[in-house]
Amino acid sequence: MRTGDLTEQGKALVELYKEMAENGYALSTGGTVSKAYNDFELKKFRELVVPHFATFGIETVLDYGSGGSNWEEAGFDPASDTSAKDFFNVKQIRKFEPARGLTDKVKSDCVICMDVLEHVFLADITSIVRDLFSLSKKLLVVNVACYHADALLPNGENAHITVREPSWWKGIFDAVAGDFPATSVLLICSTSYDSGVIYDLYGANQWSTADCFSIEQAEKKFGNSSAASKAISLTTDQVFEAVDLLTKKAPETIPKLASVLTNNIEVRSPN
Repeated sequence: MRTGDLTEQGKALVELYKEMAENGYALSTGGTVSKAYNDFELKKFRELVVPHFATFGIETVLDYGSGGSNWEEAGFDPASDTSAKDFFNVKQIRKFEPARGLTDKVKSDCVICMDVLEHVFLADITSIVRDLFSLSKKLLVVNVACYHADALLPNGENAHITVREPSWWKGIFDAVAGDFPATSVLLICSTSYDSGVIYDLYGANQWSTADCFSIEQAEKKFGNSSAASKAISLTTDQVFEAVDLLTKKAPETIPKLASVLTNNIEVRSPN
């Protein structure tokens, strides 16, 4: 699928994302971010994905909606300080990111699509998912965000424009998978930045060999969706370190932090 094949709304969205990539974006909580979408989102799922690369003998990768990911940069795996290319032991990386002028798509052993589909206009979803399958020879690895973003589009809308439940996304992939039985799918649906659902790896070719009509698929949750539980798990020192890091990397958050402190400090009269 070419960018020109998108709906008119889809084409307009690409232009908005180009603007964000060039100029940064506003936050729903206030403030701005100058460098848009530079995080390498595959990094947090590297241990989950790497065994499948070995199993399928993945040598070529298409990073679909690659953002600012750098497959050659050291430190992708902190323990070994290796790059993503070395960590996954792949020979060739191609990147598709129309918001950054990367428009070449090459069919590859594996297609990686991390935090992309929630940015796609609803009417274009099925076509994009079909495009992902058509470009994959063996393996398709997808993470889709099922929550609203902090980022805002230049028109003021939330940057995650298609927010749906994990089961909805699973249904979309199941509906398309039947036409691409040679491709296995690892679908991750994040219900927050660090929690969500992982569906067991599957391929539609398994359905044709099933000895029953009901096709079930296991899923497992990752992370902790409870904000309260996350807070309790942090020590006081960890909270201070997190605040220190936040204010250094995002100084625009300082006024909001100051407001929170002001609202929560109990003013006591001197003894």
